[in-house]
Amino acid sequence: MIKEFHEKLVNKEITSVQLTERYFEIIREKDDKLGAYLTLTEKLALEQARFVDEKISRGEKIGLLAGIPCAIKDNICVDDVRVTAGSKILDNYISPYDATIITRLKKAGAVILGKTNLDEFAMGSSTENSAYQVTKNPNDINRVAGGSSGGSAAAVAAGEAIWSLGSDTGGSIRQPASFCGVVGLKPTYGRVSRYGLIAMASSLDQIGPFGKTAEDCAIVLSCISGQDKMDATTAQSADKRYEDYLVGDISGKKIGVPKEYLENLDGEIKNIFEKSIERFKSLGAEIVQISLPHSAYALATYYVIMPSEVSSNLARFDGIRYGLRINDESKTKFAQENSMDRSLLETYMDTREFGFGAEVKRRIMLGTYTLSSGYYDAYYLKAQKVRTLIRKDFEDAFEKVDFIYSPTAPEVAFKSGEKNQDPLKMYLSDIYTVTANLTGVPAISFPIGTINKDGADLSVGGQLMGKWFDEEGLLNAVHTFEVGII
Repeated sequence: MIKEFHEKLVNKEITSVQLTERYFEIIREKDDKLGAYLTLTEKLALEQARFVDEKISRGEKIGLLAGIPCAIKDNICVDDVRVTAGSKILDNYISPYDATIITRLKKAGAVILGKTNLDEFAMGSSTENSAYQVTKNPNDINRVAGGSSGGSAAAVAAGEAIWSLGSDTGGSIRQPASFCGVVGLKPTYGRVSRYGLIAMASSLDQIGPFGKTAEDCAIVLSCISGQDKMDATTAQSADKRYEDYLVGDISGKKIGVPKEYLENLDGEIKNIFEKSIERFKSLGAEIVQISLPHSAYALATYYVIMPSEVSSNLARFDGIRYGLRINDESKTKFAQENSMDRSLLETYMDTREFGFGAEVKRRIMLGTYTLSSGYYDAYYLKAQKVRTLIRKDFEDAFEKVDFIYSPTAPEVAFKSGEKNQDPLKMYLSDIYTVTANLTGVPAISFPIGTINKDGADLSVGGQLMGKWFDEEGLLNAVHTFEVGII
């Protein structure tokens, strides 16, 4: 889609302003029911669009993203725009700077339509944990869009943006991409700068794109990737034009299918998954059964490491430095009547009590417990050792195969409210995706079929994981799946 709109802009069949205004019309038509956006940046978007139109009118060359409307997950900072991370504790926070990726997008001429909804601080698998609204699935508004980047996935699926950005800590790009029927890429850890991303779990977080096709994701990745002096975890990897690697041929490539991932898989999803394997075979790939023996411990490992990092990262939200500050008036009055002083600690506690939602509090408490004296070695340290074993499984597998293939999620989009009272069931939504974050490998979800439920065609996603820093190979494999002639 990006290239198609780029050609229309260059050929003056449409202006960027016209394109941008059309997308705002679509948002106004649809988003009251869908709930994909938290903040619209109409003034900024039209300024960016006019700037691109002026360049085109002067005969200047523009890049592929110039003048193309996009949406940004609301945990990524955009200068002078509210950034909430889906939490009341940041309700009044206006970002004073651009994230590195936003600086690069602005330089490329991208048009930012607004900020999208998410589970609070990216903690969730359904975008029902947002402090503001629930994002609905465009294929069936009675079902969830997935999470935590549900707003970004839904915006692209519903035609409210041409492409979008999300963040992925344990599957938060790939699972909503699967539920909404779009392509979602989690790059290799260190491929994309995290400077300006509100941190959830720093060793797991990664920013990535949503698009209608692998080509769209490749074009966006070309712009946002690369080393950043503001993020010490970014790798010294050469900048690439990933779209140039989409040759539409995977002949001779070996795709590993982990036997552990197919156990207890839903019959309908398993059938669609097996048909997609046959498609890869017909396109010249060799399918190899592999084993990832420690993957059985991946979810448990993730839910020790991630809350520990959450506990550390969210300590900064104390009501003092920025964001919400609450002094409970009833408590203050009681203290005054009884000649008691209100302490700084109590201000912290009041702010967090009112500012954080239930899921955020749950994960902070889990992480604080895990990191506490007497439990650190038993839980956190042991989880890090298992993480090393899981990574070794991947290293061994990639000596035999080029890619690892699995379903993205064990289910299609579930109904809103279905899992709200059972956090463990919600956590199991990430069972196939967390390994990519624990190991740092790139992973991509793409549509492989649909299942009809209650009269709606619900998307099923396939997940390909690749070798570290082989996004070009991963994107080409999905592109070949999309366009390959059998």
